[in-house]
This record gives sequence, C-alpha cells and structure tokens, in this order.
Amino acid sequence: MVHKAKQVGEAKELLLVNEFIDGVLDPEKPMLGPVKDGGHIVAHTAPGCWGPMITPCIKGGHEVTKPVYVEGAEVGDAIAIRIKSVEVTSRATASGNDRPVEGRFLGDPFIAVKCPGCGTLYPETVIEGIGQEAIRCAECGQNVTPFEFTNGYTMFFDEQGDVGVTLTKEAAEDVARSGREYMQTPDNSVQNPIVTFAPHDLVGVIARTRPFLGQLGTTPSRPTPDSHNAGDFGSFLVGAPHEYACTDEELETHRTDGHMDINRVRAGAVLVCPVKVPGGGVYLGDMHAMQGDGEIAGHTTDVAGVVHLQVHVIKGAGLAGPVLFPNTDDLPYTAKPITVAERRSAEKVARQWNIPELEESLPVSFVGSGPTLNDATGNGMQRAADAFGVTVEEIMNRATITGAIEIGRHPGVVTVTFLAPVDYLKKVGLHELAAGQYGE
Repeated sequence: MVHKAKQVGEAKELLLVNEFIDGVLDPEKPMLGPVKDGGHIVAHTAPGCWGPMITPCIKGGHEVTKPVYVEGAEVGDAIAIRIKSVEVTSRATASGNDRPVEGRFLGDPFIAVKCPGCGTLYPETVIEGIGQEAIRCAECGQNVTPFEFTNGYTMFFDEQGDVGVTLTKEAAEDVARSGREYMQTPDNSVQNPIVTFAPHDLVGVIARTRPFLGQLGTTPSRPTPDSHNAGDFGSFLVGAPHEYACTDEELETHRTDGHMDINRVRAGAVLVCPVKVPGGGVYLGDMHAMQGDGEIAGHTTDVAGVVHLQVHVIKGAGLAGPVLFPNTDDLPYTAKPITVAERRSAEKVARQWNIPELEESLPVSFVGSGPTLNDATGNGMQRAADAFGVTVEEIMNRATITGAIEIGRHPGVVTVTFLAPVDYLKKVGLHELAAGQYGE
C-alpha cells in the first residue's frame, strides 16, 4: 500500500500552477494547493511527448503539472473538471513518427534512458547545435537521444492561431536555433525543445488548429510514469526491467487513465475523474494544437499553453475510470440529445403501439483503455455497465443504436458514447452535469 501524504493549508478559490513533475506521478509526494471544491485552476502547461522524450532526466515520457489537492475529495469520490479555456502559446512545434534507438534505454525508451557512453541512468543533457544528434550527455558528451524521427515536420502557427503550416529545411533550422523561444516553454520546464531536431519531411502542409489536452486527470494510487497512466501504454510496465514495473492487477487497480489523447477533451467539455488518493491530485499537460481521432502517427503537435479549469467534487461516485461530457458538436450523430421534434414523432409511435412511457435520456461517454482497441472497448463498456448496474450486453445495444465507439488513441484508448437514461445518471451523481451540458 502506498502512503498518501495529507495536504495542509487553507484552500484557495484560485490556484495558479506553473510547476512540473519529473515524469512520475507519485502519490507519496506533496501536492499543490489545496483548491476549494468549486474552485479554479489556471495552469501554464509544458509540451508533452517529443520534448520530454528527448530529455532523459524526465522519467515518464511527458512533463505534466504537479498534482493539485482538491478540498473534500476522498477515495471513492469523483472530481468533475470543467474545461473553461485552452489557449496555445507556442509559436512553433515539431513532431512525427518515432523510432527507438537501441542501446540507449533500459526496457522502455519513454522511461529509463541510459547513456551509451558512461552508462548513467536518467542522465542530464546539454544541447550542442541542431539536428537529431544535438542532445548530449552532460557527463561524457555522448549522443543520448532515445528516439529519432522516421518522418517528421516543423510547424509554425499563424497570429490568430487558426492554422499551422509545415516549414522548409531552412526555416525549420532557423526555428531550431531558438527552440525555447519559438516553443515558449514555461520557465520551470526542463525539457529540450523538440524543434531542435529541425525535421522537415512535410513542407507546405496546412492544418487547422483545435487545441485540447492529451493529459488531464487524477493521480494514480501507485507511482506511475505519466505517459503510462492508461491501459495501453501502461501495459508496457507489466514485468518491465525498471523500477516502475507492475503486474496486470496493479495496473488495473491503480491507474486513472489521465493520458487519453482524446481530442474531445477541449474547451467546453466536462471530464469526470475517479479519486484514488486523498485530494484527487488533478494534473494536466500534453496540450495538442490539433489531432484527428486515433493520433495514428503516434504523436501530434505538442505545444505549451494556458488552461483554465474549474473543479467540483462528486461524493461517492465510485467510478473506475474517466467519464466525458463532450461539447454537443463533438457527439456522434446518434448520441446527440433527442430534439423536441424527434420526441413528438416518437410519442406518435408510442401511442400507436400502447407504449406507456418513453425513456428520458442524455449523452455520456465512458473512457476505456487497454493494450488493444478491442481491450479498450471492452473496458469502457464494462465500466459503464458497472457504474449503472446493468449488463455489458445492454451497454453494447445502447452504444450501437444511440451512440458510437470512437478512438481516442491508437492502440488502446476509446470512448463508449450513448444516450443514457436519466435515472441511470442520477444513480451515480452525473445527471446534474449532463443536464447542465446538454439541457434537460
């Protein structure tokens, strides 16, 4: 059992966050705050994925904020997080497909980087020049980059932040020479800016921006590398040769699925997260400028940004994983709230066939994760069935005719979305949130 330190101090209505972890979400370490139930968190977030991936002293593959203690949140509760705003501050970024470099890590290149020269684990680094050999061990000078691009790009954003354009070799190299300036990484961030690599395989591509949070959630009840706090990446921890190894049972018990990469986790949405340690430990990061369903390249446009959240405690919710209430525009067609006209048509059918009562329903999305998309889908349906006290078969039918299975991240994060009966939502304390998001 992991010891969880108690949080002390007066709870604040507004908490400003600009501190980051070393890549490991550890319930033994002190949290920031506390913030009041109903209070606000404003955070300056650091880019995720590629920057931390080429910074070996970051042990989790990402660089998320230090967790925040929410007043009144106890194990078994849930925390509803309203995403008030998500604003990109980076002017440029770089991304692409990755290839691990053998001989530079212990079991997992996202976590345990080992210098091939002096053998130091989690070595400090310096940047020498630009390109994919620029990240050097501060001790011996060896190239310690655990990842390289197989196909990559550098992107610059317009002044309004509406679009990004991929750059030429010359332009990418100009950006690389002033990496932290162009990426606007927060002052307390230690990551090496990924634009240093100056990738330029795609030139002149125009991409629409729609920023969202790839990482948003609550602290696991066991020390967990941040990028592995979900069932797909988390499966790499099972039997691993490094200090964060776990069993299948431990992964299922302790994870909170904060690393989702679901592009619907954006401004206007509400995410409800399980509480597995006192205070919950709300953390965030890995902002993306844009991403299609699945993040199929493995990575997308990681950016720094400013995020405004509001938190509310839901007592005794007993959720196993996150529940999302997306913006109406982000719902599948079949899961959008029933309109007045549609209900009137349904009432005619009900009268024709003597159906005594029509169901009152509202949309809900259960997050599921696992080593594969099939595993993730099964996990999400089981979580929904357990929460509502019904069978998985019922959830399967509801998701088929009043919803959809949508991919958050390939290979193993999905949302199981459907129209849920109002009585079901009331049972787990989610009706008020759903009604507030979509109307009665």
